[in-house]
Amino acid sequence: MRSIWKGSISFGLVSIGVKLYSATEERDVSFHQVRRSDGSRIRYKRVAEADGEEVAYADIAKGYQLPGGETVVLTDEDFADLPLPTARVVDVVQFVPLEQIDPIYFAKSYYLEPEKNAVKPYVLLRDALDASGQAGLVKVAIRNREQLATLRVRDGVIVMETMIWPDEVREPAFGFLDAEVDLRPQERSMAESLVASMSGDFDPSEYTDDYREALQQVIDAKVEGREVVETEQPQPSAGNVVDLMSALKASVEAAKKGRAAAASTSGSGRATAAVEDERPAKKAAAEKGAATKAPAKKAAAKKAPAKKAPAKKAPAKKAAAKKSPATKSTAKKAARKSA
Repeated sequence: MRSIWKGSISFGLVSIGVKLYSATEERDVSFHQVRRSDGSRIRYKRVAEADGEEVAYADIAKGYQLPGGETVVLTDEDFADLPLPTARVVDVVQFVPLEQIDPIYFAKSYYLEPEKNAVKPYVLLRDALDASGQAGLVKVAIRNREQLATLRVRDGVIVMETMIWPDEVREPAFGFLDAEVDLRPQERSMAESLVASMSGDFDPSEYTDDYREALQQVIDAKVEGREVVETEQPQPSAGNVVDLMSALKASVEAAKKGRAAAASTSGSGRATAAVEDERPAKKAAAEKGAATKAPAKKAAAKKAPAKKAPAKKAPAKKAAAKKSPATKSTAKKAARKSA
């Protein structure tokens, strides 16, 4: 990032040197105006209305048109003489609760980075802001225009959010605000149920610019010479709701089904991940078991001929049968002697 402004934060008697950076950037797809037939770029010239002659940038001044049509010309010297005490200073005026500031006042966000010799007072102010839970209300001049702004802490960095002045907020003078609308208790209850069923924590990573992605696909297809495939997206109905209660009930049911589907999808995703984690282990165990059984089968196959050995011992049984009478006679002699 490149700094767009350098100055200091005036915090009581403490001065903190800082650099200003844009905290946000638009990611929109940019286009040039070209001639349809050949894509030739169209350029604009600064031309004087009186005679049609082109005017150099150095000769351009600012003009303020009066109600009668006359123009007052203001040069850089006129602006230089204006009192602008906050030209290079972020002047802390007050500390206020952030929730008391209506977001409609916020205009643009900037990061404040400390100069190398101002890190300690910067951290001191940052930690004091963070501990207080409040925002610093400041005045600052950017591009020769003094503005209100707030200082708050985000991810360890002081963020300055410029604000518009109170008289720049338009009054919402709409006719329906004075009209009397009869709402039934059932309709209020159903609307509150719809809000409750669609409530959740804000996660900005869940949201994407679908239009920009689709536009980029069209551009890529043009570059590659492919035909663009159009996909139809469901569009919300702009017609009048005939039965408000039926529409609210249908919306509540749709919100509940959507949540249930999201929960089941995340649950099945975890279960699938667990099964996939078990598959390698089961596969390894199966391969190990197969490898262990294979040598055992080979060893059993080698030992199989040894099982035929008992067939060769048959003569031994005959020998035992022949010796059995001698054994009986010896037993008879022993019985006689004992008698």
